Amino acid sequence: MEHKIEPLYDGPLFRNAIQTLDEAAKIINCDPNILERLKRPRRCITVSVPVRMDDHSVKVFTGYRVQYSPTLGPYKGGIRYHQNVDLSEVVGLAALMTFKNSVLGLPLGGAKGGITVDPTKLSRTEKQNLTRRYASEIGPFVGPTKDIPAPDVGTDPQTMAWFMDTYSQEQGGFAQPGVVTGKPVEIGGSLGRNHATGLGVVYVAEKAFEVCNMSMKGASIAIQGFGNVGSFAAKFAHERGARIVAVSDVSGGIFNGDGLDINEVNEYIKAHKFLKGYPKAQPISNEELLEVKCDALFPCALENQIDTHNAEKIQAKIIVEGANGPITNAATKILHKRGVFIAPDVIANGGGVIVSYFEWVQDTMSYFWDEDEVNGRLKGIITKAFDKGYSLAKEKNIDMRSAAMAVSVQRLERAMLLRGLYPR
Repeated sequence: MEHKIEPLYDGPLFRNAIQTLDEAAKIINCDPNILERLKRPRRCITVSVPVRMDDHSVKVFTGYRVQYSPTLGPYKGGIRYHQNVDLSEVVGLAALMTFKNSVLGLPLGGAKGGITVDPTKLSRTEKQNLTRRYASEIGPFVGPTKDIPAPDVGTDPQTMAWFMDTYSQEQGGFAQPGVVTGKPVEIGGSLGRNHATGLGVVYVAEKAFEVCNMSMKGASIAIQGFGNVGSFAAKFAHERGARIVAVSDVSGGIFNGDGLDINEVNEYIKAHKFLKGYPKAQPISNEELLEVKCDALFPCALENQIDTHNAEKIQAKIIVEGANGPITNAATKILHKRGVFIAPDVIANGGGVIVSYFEWVQDTMSYFWDEDEVNGRLKGIITKAFDKGYSLAKEKNIDMRSAAMAVSVQRLERAMLLRGLYPR
């Protein structure tokens, strides 16, 4: 029987996730009852977020928290502030978090949150008011043993500090650092968390180069998105001897075939906020960056950047997905047929949630690790997940996305069958 997606949360990202799930389920011959349960979020929360603006007017924003699956542990997933946030996107992202936490072997379920707002148009005070009211609205549904949010697009450690403080005040005033991750180190954050996703992308890229019999040293890499993930991925790849030939942000991209000086680019952004106008490179669009001739492409921006319209034009030999869902399912098939190796998002951008898990563990124990230990443990978990996915991909002669999803679904299936269905 064909599964029909609930119209309320039917959108391209979620449809894509369900299609990938269906294919993974066939690979492992998943129990049909389990598959039906995995196709629906457990809980979708929509909240009204009224905020007094700096001009004393009151604006009302819409906030979401989708708790997709708690099978493996407390819900875990970021909070996104972006003008295009809607329920279908948040459901899709929450589904991806569920599969990501499972394939990475973490004892966490999947969730995602967001507010439909352009954060660049808010003052610091307005952003704080928005965050605190949103935290208060979803407060009854979150907590260190229930649901642990984290930063995502448009949010940062400061946002998490405000969220944690609001939750703590409403729980009696004492600090509850375990309610969110991605916090500043001074209030219970983990060393290594800020750069974790970008570093994880590079650890996975090293594995991808290895299995493709290539070396990262001297390789040309193009990076779409120069926010937290893309900028750190560029830094760590550059340090390993890679030639970063193109990077981009919302203002557009820059290209230099001889390689960009990443330290100089970072200094330019500190001074000018955006890449636009960087003098030592040729300007290109975000779309053109994806089609640059290079050894590896890291899409680290938003979802659905590579689809059937541009999949044939991609010239990279390796793609490492730093963003969530940057390649559609149909485009994955085209690229796989063309021999392009894809390291999928559920593994490749898992560094953030892995170190978020470490942060939660450290907060729970009130015992903190040094940065080398954090980075070393991150490498161990993310490369183990890559090896598991790659082993199944070789065994079944399938692409890495299908293999990673199959590993993920198999772990969820076993756990759900062991736990049973309540009530019977």
